[in-house]
Amino acid sequence: MQPSLNLCCLILPPSLRCSSLHHHFRISLLVVLLLCAECNIMAAEAKIVLPGNETIPAVLIFGDSIVDAGNNNNLKSAIKANFLPYGRDFEGGVPTGRFCNGRVPSDMIASELGIKDTVPAYLDPDLKPEDLLTGVTFASGGAGYDPLTPTLVSVISLTQQLEYFKEYKTKLTKLVGENQTDYIVSKSLYLVVAGSDDIANTYFISRIRQFQYDVPTYTSFLADQASDYYKKLYDLGARRIGVFNAPPLGCLPSQRTLAGGLARNCAEDYNNAAQLYNSKLSSKINSLNKELPHVRIVYIDIYAPLLDLIESPDKYGFKIADKGCCGTGKIEVVVLCNQFSPFTCSDASSYVFWDSYHPTEEAYGTLLPTLVRKYVNDFFCGDKLC
Repeated sequence: MQPSLNLCCLILPPSLRCSSLHHHFRISLLVVLLLCAECNIMAAEAKIVLPGNETIPAVLIFGDSIVDAGNNNNLKSAIKANFLPYGRDFEGGVPTGRFCNGRVPSDMIASELGIKDTVPAYLDPDLKPEDLLTGVTFASGGAGYDPLTPTLVSVISLTQQLEYFKEYKTKLTKLVGENQTDYIVSKSLYLVVAGSDDIANTYFISRIRQFQYDVPTYTSFLADQASDYYKKLYDLGARRIGVFNAPPLGCLPSQRTLAGGLARNCAEDYNNAAQLYNSKLSSKINSLNKELPHVRIVYIDIYAPLLDLIESPDKYGFKIADKGCCGTGKIEVVVLCNQFSPFTCSDASSYVFWDSYHPTEEAYGTLLPTLVRKYVNDFFCGDKLC
């Protein structure tokens, strides 16, 4: 398989792209060969066109299980997905640690942007140096903005994910040099997916935070924590940051089972908390965009489209939205969703949810392309400085 020349052009800054390489003999031949001949990375076929001459060389992911691709695999934690039936519809039917039957949002976003088809876990022992050029995920299933959240389940905190990002930058500098690293870091797309575990697990299920906060004060606390996190990303060089809001948590199969009564209705307390948090998060992001120079932080609404998919599955070609494919679909998640779980469906394509907490690859595939097209231009500023 030949390396993609287009990918070389994406990685290099405009003044050094392939069309002008012959005029820049000062570029290290080793670097050129590394980027344009030896990386052996095939760019996914871009499905959207970016505005102007803009490029996104890499995607860098932070957050929880929605975008974890295996960072939890070697942790002493029950929050893992590196066993069947997880991953049964992934490439080769291999469970990678993705909390899904197949690809997850980070993979699909990178693919839609034409960067690559899958985004590997930063802690993957088989990670190749060239994988760093186009992005990795630092996300850890069970993480959240609340510092208490990851400690309850012994996973990688968002703070530690930033430390891994610093380490990533050091590795990238050794690979391509400081100037090229600065280019990749400043032009990459950063995605943060967190907040669900804080609200659903730390607040409602563990109840620990309920001794300190009511829902309005806890959601304010979370929004403050989230805002501080984006500032830290900014300080590390991020300029294009996409933030997913909280989904309709009360309509997840597990929350229906735990708090939806005998009829397993959507748990409105969970949904109301998610909506309140989302409104505060949106306000924080608006403030940061005014406060921080040359930054684009984009609030990405997943709540409304996922709720519509859950409430009207037939409209999108799905049949079952109140339980997952794995096991009974009502409570099974992580270790409870395993190859010995009875009743697991043979075809997940008609299910909105894979297990009792995470959507199927098919559901993600329905939502993500539309979201990318809706928000992608918001990461660019046109002719004016952000």
